[in-house]
Amino acid sequence: MPAADGSAEEFRRRGHAAVVGASLAGLRAAETLREEGFAGTLTMIGDEPHEPYDRPPLSKQVLLGRTGAGDTLLPRRRALEARWLLGTAATGLDLAGRRVRLAGGEEVRYDRLLIATGTRARPWIKETEATLDGVLTLRTADDAARLARRLDARPRRVLVIGAGFTGSEIASACRERGIDVTVAERGPAPLVGALGGVVGAVAAELHRAHGVDLRCGITVTALEGDQAGRLRCAHLSDGTTLEADVAVVALGAVRNTEWLAGSGLAAGPRGVACDAGCRAFDVHGIVTDDVFVAGDVARSPHPLFGYQFLSLEHWGNAVAQAEIAAHNMVSPGPERRPHLWLPAFWSAQFGVNIKSVGVPPMGRELAVVQGSLAERRFAAVYGHQGRVIAAVTFDHGRWLPFYGRLIESAAPFPPDFAQVDRAPGGPRPIPAEFPDPALPTHGPTVTLSGYAPSERRVTFVPARV
Repeated sequence: MPAADGSAEEFRRRGHAAVVGASLAGLRAAETLREEGFAGTLTMIGDEPHEPYDRPPLSKQVLLGRTGAGDTLLPRRRALEARWLLGTAATGLDLAGRRVRLAGGEEVRYDRLLIATGTRARPWIKETEATLDGVLTLRTADDAARLARRLDARPRRVLVIGAGFTGSEIASACRERGIDVTVAERGPAPLVGALGGVVGAVAAELHRAHGVDLRCGITVTALEGDQAGRLRCAHLSDGTTLEADVAVVALGAVRNTEWLAGSGLAAGPRGVACDAGCRAFDVHGIVTDDVFVAGDVARSPHPLFGYQFLSLEHWGNAVAQAEIAAHNMVSPGPERRPHLWLPAFWSAQFGVNIKSVGVPPMGRELAVVQGSLAERRFAAVYGHQGRVIAAVTFDHGRWLPFYGRLIESAAPFPPDFAQVDRAPGGPRPIPAEFPDPALPTHGPTVTLSGYAPSERRVTFVPARV
């Protein structure tokens, strides 16, 4: 066991590290622990029975039939020499006793703990309808395998509920396979929660140009099955009925924090609050020194964005944050580093590569600085309080590092540069048209969650039909 003072060197030599969450962030953190000289006991806990795998291919290559869901395992950088507890969910945390409680009744003791439990797909709101044969979600490898088999069977029509990034990628895969698809989106356009209404209108044109039956400002009020329990049709808020064999619920993600209820950590629907060094806060706003957080489940402050807590659903963030968390777990205070990764995201749909950097939902205005919206090939920047806060590109991704540097340097908005292929007439700011943040949307990959680490409330205002 480590020395009584819990020194980093003693922990590095013979401590016990537990990682809850055996996916991308958990795996990269474990590898980094070993790479940084951690020689102690390592326990990996994951609720899925599979070894860590890559999620981005699930909504792309797997649904297109180009690879199997079982062929997406993440490459290993090194041997971990770990105890793996897969298919075993964590059910509770004893902070004082430094123990993780598991579903089977076992307890795992730790000296330092990394929470990397990520998110799960938000299920359909009506449980009896969610169990109909043909009602699916897409988050895990098993989800992707089930949906791919359904698409292989050539359904008459697929209904996608929600036009965020996941919903849009599912619709794109359906059309590439020649399958009729209807997308129901409660907002005014696809991707509106992540990129705003102006860019969302371009995304809507993409959907319709590729044969998607896109219905915005519409919600699904009920899913109906036949006597055998198979999905038969969906009822929509405009009074219409849509026949469909498959309905994919793409209503965003739920952060896996329920197992931390009553633990004393600042954990809730928005994630687990941590400082820039990935150390978890308790409910009183006091930072812990033996519990760390990384990946989609983390919410941490960032100086570039007013020190607001950000919850990020980004592949790159999960890797970078996991590596920082692991480094800080085995390092003394003066050697610890902050996690200051610039949010970045990408999506491929309908033959277009969409990339973003920064925090678009913070921007109230938008300026097209290269290309044009009409051509659906452009670069646009978002402004916040007179500075560039984010950028998005459609098939213009090679410029994204340039706009990332503008964000990091707090460049003025709207930008003015002579060396870049500017849009005709120069960049003119227009409203970005983000929806009311009190309304739930189906796809923001960055969530601003205020300043208080102990805030656990989320309030949504029902949309008017």
